[in-house]
Formats: sequence, C-alpha cells, structure tokens
Amino acid sequence: MNQPVLERSAMDEAVRGSLEAVYRRALDIRAGQVADYIPELARVEPEGFGIAVATTEGRLWTFGDAEAAFTVQSVSKCVSFCLALELLGRDRVFEAVGVEPSGDAFNAIVFDPHTQRPFNPMVNAGAITIAGLLREALGESAEATLLDRFSRAAGRPLGISDPVYVSERDTGHRNRAIAHLLLNVGALKAPVEPALDLYFRQCSILVNAIDLARIGATLANIGRNPLSGDYVFDLAAVRDTLAVMFTCGMYDYSGHWALDVGIPAKSGVGGGILGVVNRQLGICTYSPRLDPKGNSIRGLEVFRRLADDFGLHAFECTNYGSSFMKGMI
Repeated sequence: MNQPVLERSAMDEAVRGSLEAVYRRALDIRAGQVADYIPELARVEPEGFGIAVATTEGRLWTFGDAEAAFTVQSVSKCVSFCLALELLGRDRVFEAVGVEPSGDAFNAIVFDPHTQRPFNPMVNAGAITIAGLLREALGESAEATLLDRFSRAAGRPLGISDPVYVSERDTGHRNRAIAHLLLNVGALKAPVEPALDLYFRQCSILVNAIDLARIGATLANIGRNPLSGDYVFDLAAVRDTLAVMFTCGMYDYSGHWALDVGIPAKSGVGGGILGVVNRQLGICTYSPRLDPKGNSIRGLEVFRRLADDFGLHAFECTNYGSSFMKGMI
C-alpha cells in the first residue's frame, strides 16, 4: 500500500500537531512516583515532561521540557553494551553476559541458571558486568571513553551529575551485592569497586530529551551522527545493540512493549525512554513519574500513540515500513 508523500512544510505541521496532541493527552496523567531509592532522584520535579524526535537526516522536533536536564540512568546500558561489543568483540562479551529476557525486575539478584551469567546487558547485573569488561579493557580511561561516545552521539559535550553519582555510590548496596555475586560466579573480576564506580558514573551522565533523541538517531543511522557525520559506533555492534534493546530494553515490560510499540528502546529510572526506528529516527520522552516496573508512565503513553500515529511498529502491516519516513521522501 503506497503512502502519500508530504511536502516538508506539511510534514513539519503534521509532526508538530501530533506531538502536541500526544503531549496534551499524556499531560493529564498523574499516576506513578519518582524513583526514591536513590535519594537525589527523589528530589526531581515530578511534573517535568518533554518529547524530542530526531531523524537520520538531521531534523528535530521537540515539545514540552525537551531541554530539561536529567540523569540517563539505565538508558546508558545500551551505549556501554555497544562500546563493549566494539572494543572486546562478541565472543568475549557473550562469555560474560547473555541476551535473553529475564522476566524479572531490572535490579533482581538472579542469574541464568544454566550459565551462571546475567541474563542480558539491559538489567543491572548485566550492565555491571559490562562495566567490569570496559574497566578491564580500558583501565582508568574507561569513564572518559564512555563519556566521549555519549557526547559524540549526542553532538555536544556531556558531563556527570556529581550529586547523583555520590547518592548512587553511597546507597547502592543492592548493586554492590550483585557485583559481589558476579565475582563469586566468575562473571566479574576482582576488585569489584572500579566496575561499580564506572557503572554509578555512567548512570549519572546528565542529558536532556534532545540529547537522547540525537543518540537514538545516531544508532538509527547505523552509528553515524546525522549532524556531524562522525562515525560514533561500530556497525555490527549497533545491530546487536538494537536487537537486545528490542527484546530486553524495557525491563520486565519488554514483551508488552514489543507488542504495543514494536521498536528497540531503553528506559531509565531518571524518567527517560529512548526509542530507535532503524534507519529513520530516534525518539526520547522525559517524565520522571514511574510505574512499578521502573518505566515512565507518560513516556509509555507517548510512544504507544506515536507508534500508532506514524506506523513506527517494526511489524506494521498497513504500509511498507514507517509512514513517517514515507512522508519525508
């Protein structure tokens, strides 16, 4: 079924109209709570709400608090995983961590019973393992290297929130327990504190919705930043990262996400959700009120509606690929 081709001005109007309508509907949602198990996150303004959409052609649409700063939290896991695949290769990475959905909470203290390794790199146990691999490969330069990749993908220098980092470090007892269990089963090497420190720091990187949308567009563009032309990520690593995001990126909601939205994505308890439509665009929503699984409630609603409005679902049956990009041709 052929889709009508829209002029750019008409496309701009259609996208902005859809974003505004989705924003207005989701704005009335007051359910959920900010993450309070990290004391510094409990202090964030719960009503912050922004949307950003960035294309692989370099275009950008925003609505609401798209420039409000927040910490990336678990969204960082897709970037650290991608970097580890590039630097260490698939064989080494998959010796340490699996790629199967766990069906458990993101901070569950449970490993694959057959391999005694974390189920996947999108849960805390897997991400701490990946941090250990990066620290092992890069030493003290691991933090700078990871922050550089984030910055290049976003298209601007990014930094770390020291208050959030200190809050996570001082209260991260469950993650510390996970790390020592990883050491016990051989998935992590001693000492564990450098790996944990890198993990706490990567979660504390400050971004806004525009940054994450541009990072999504860089992943959608098979690793090349659409604005700078910089090849930020390895091609094969991007493919594997998007695949694991699709199946595991939304915690123990990943199955419903694949059914309802149908794009690779990663959420974080800071309120961000990053979505990637392959070869087309990156989408980010920011709203810190979370459901019990740790996903932004407003963000879930926005993604569901945008997927319907623009035919973004990977298995959308009413068009050849996304109707969004057919309007861009």
